This record gives sequence, C-alpha cells and structure tokens, in this order.
Amino acid sequence: MRPGGAVRDGAAEAGGLVTLEDIRAAAERLRGASIRTPLVPFAAGPPPVLLKAESLQSIGAFKIRGAWNAIAQLTQAERGRGVVTHSSGNHAQGVARAARLAGIHAVIVMPSDAPAVKRARVQADGAEIVTVGVESGAREAMADRLVTDRGLVLVPPYDDDRIIAGQGTVGLEIAEDIADLDLVLVPIGGGGLASGVAVAVKALHPGARVIGVEPELAADAAESLREGRIVRWDAARTSRTIADGTRSQAIGRRPFAHLSRLLDGIVTVSEPEIAAGVRLAAEASRLVVEPSGALTIAAARFHGAELGLDGIGGTVVAVVSGGNVDPARYLELLASPVPG
Repeated sequence: MRPGGAVRDGAAEAGGLVTLEDIRAAAERLRGASIRTPLVPFAAGPPPVLLKAESLQSIGAFKIRGAWNAIAQLTQAERGRGVVTHSSGNHAQGVARAARLAGIHAVIVMPSDAPAVKRARVQADGAEIVTVGVESGAREAMADRLVTDRGLVLVPPYDDDRIIAGQGTVGLEIAEDIADLDLVLVPIGGGGLASGVAVAVKALHPGARVIGVEPELAADAAESLREGRIVRWDAARTSRTIADGTRSQAIGRRPFAHLSRLLDGIVTVSEPEIAAGVRLAAEASRLVVEPSGALTIAAARFHGAELGLDGIGGTVVAVVSGGNVDPARYLELLASPVPG
C-alpha cells in the first residue's frame, strides 16, 4: 500500500479543497437526478464488508452525480451553447443523461475502444458522439477543439471542483449511513470520485481510513502520490487493463491536490483479481459489476493483510463504481478463476 506523498506539484496551492458544504449543496441539487444507492452485504466479517452499489444508478454508474452537479450550475447562456466532454464511457453516459434531463445538447468524445454498451447508452440519451483514438490526450484535444470551434461548454470528467463535489455525495451517503465506519475503499481513475469521497468521509469520520484502489497495469495515481508529482502513463500502458474506466493516463491537478492531503494510501490489484471481483460480486452480492467497479472488491478479497483487515473493529465499505459491461464479456468474467 502506497501512502500519499508531500505535494510538490503546486496544484494544492492553486485553491482550497472542496468542502463538506460543497458536497451537501451538490446532494441537494441531485435530488431527483440520482438515487441514494444501497449498501449491499458482501462479507459477514469480521470485519463486515458492504458494497456501495453505484452500479444501481439509472446510468449504471456514479458519474451521473458529478455530471448533474456541474450541468445544474450552468448559466442559461451556457446551456444554450451546449456541452462537450471526453470519456471512455461512464462519464459520457453521465453527461449525456444530465444534458437530456436539462434539455441541452451534448457532444461526447469517446475512444474507439469504448465498450459498445456504453456507446449505445450515450446515443440512447440523444448525445452526439465524436470518436477518436485510444489515448486520453487525443480525447482531451478534440474536446478542447470543439470548445473553440463550436462554442461548447466543457464538462470535465474529473479535474473540476463541481465534479469532485458531485462524486463526493457517494462518500456523504456512506458517512451518514454507517456509524462505525472504519475503512472506505474507492476506485481511482482520474481521481474525482476518490477525492470527493475522501472529503466527505474525513469530515464526518475523521478516524476512518480512505484507501484508493488501482489496477497494477494502470497505477499512475499510485506512482504520482509516491513521487509527489503528477506522473503520466502512456496509453499503451494503461490500455492493458480490463478496467476500462481507469485508463486515464494521469490524475487531474485538482484530484492530486485532494488525494495528496486526504488519501491514506493506494492498493493495486492484478488483472486476475479484478476479473474474480466481477464474479464474486455476482455470487456473494447478486450485483452486476464492471471490471472498474470490481477493483475495490478485489482489494477487500485478496489484499486483506495489506489493508490490515484483521485488526479492524468497524465496518468496511467498498465503493462499486459501475456495472456497465458488455454481455458477452460479462459471461467470460463470470467464468474467471478465483485466485488462491
């Protein structure tokens, strides 16, 4: 487990962190746009492990929270211009759905290897899709170009305080629902979810730990916190993981500022462990989970010693970020062997 390092990037000095009040304001905006997801038993313990089932959101992932919180704060003039974002899938769905609910046009820049189920759902919400290569840099460049050429308003996938506050409502719900909260496991892609969850949990349960989970094959956040600066991995490295929602090549500057201060560490999990996590979620909790959503399950199941679970007296919550997976691929994952 890699602890957060000292901030040498300068991002933290760029502005204060998102606050609990920001997250509570986001929760008010989200009424009617997202649901308060349940905590589903995974392991009886000790310690008991509960899954925060964001896979049960209307779009099958937590991303509706941040997307709606950002879009709900646009001015009328900005809404008239329409919005654009870049995403491999779940944030794309979040922005597409939020834009449809708000009655505005959305353009989504997606990589050519985005799961078909995610592309189909973006189209079903009426968004326009622009396809580029697999590098996240190519998606960002195209989104910036569309902002310039068409006057669209950018809704970033993670490097934005409105997004962080919206995703932080996941942590707010956990902190309010669990009195003896001891540990929260949260996936890390671009870092927005982990940042928001850490803000809420640390504010309401100062003694609880928040641990991020990344694939070994896309562990840029772990390296960044270890080095004390944002480290960028190339697309050839991050594209190796089956957890497509965590293939961002670097965490954002705002997430880096938050995670450097608030995160208690990062655990990395292997590809066989991630695949087994998908299977275990179905068998133990009757949840359909995508590989990115299974990261925390893999950590809880296979990295208990590293996490110090034997010495925990309270409750462990693992955030399941999403459940959008192609059916054929899901069947393959259900047949995955369980390591050890």
